[in-house]
Amino acid sequence: MIGGIVLAAGAATVYLDGRPVLEHAIRAQTASPVERVVVVLGAGADDVMAGVDPHGAEFFVCGRWHEGQSASLACGLAQLKDCEAAVVTLGDQPRLSPQAVARVIAARAEGVDAIRATYGGALGHPMLLEHRLFARMRDVTGDHGARNLLLSVSTREVPCDDLGGGEEVAPWLRDQAIAGTRSATQPRSSER
Repeated sequence: MIGGIVLAAGAATVYLDGRPVLEHAIRAQTASPVERVVVVLGAGADDVMAGVDPHGAEFFVCGRWHEGQSASLACGLAQLKDCEAAVVTLGDQPRLSPQAVARVIAARAEGVDAIRATYGGALGHPMLLEHRLFARMRDVTGDHGARNLLLSVSTREVPCDDLGGGEEVAPWLRDQAIAGTRSATQPRSSER
């Protein structure tokens, strides 16, 4: 079984198309070939669980979320310890497509420990981790620990430019604000 992890421990209340951005990120996983999806929460977990449709994913609160993204990843991997691999995405990627998740899964090969999507040649998500990396990933720390570990293992890069969606919400939201649109901001109370 291949599991999915959506890292959302610092979840914000940004909306896109009338739904929380996190919900779009969850749908990318639940609409893909991933069989079980966990959404790792931290800050404001109760509000997130009350306001986001999980679309069949399971919410999990990571008590160590304040230690950085690596702690949230470790919590997610612990929930998927029986999976042969895990696809990791970020909760602030509203345009990530299920097809990108499927492409990363399809790129699995003997001797490859991790598979990374690329966008314009830059590494991004989704990222697939084979089970043999789970224990090592649980020991990394901070926001860049997993990235450093991936430098020491066999990885494959999979271009996903044609599928869109590699950007996180912060730059995307900035671009929308520059363009003068409101589609990515929280709706006014009269619009809810």
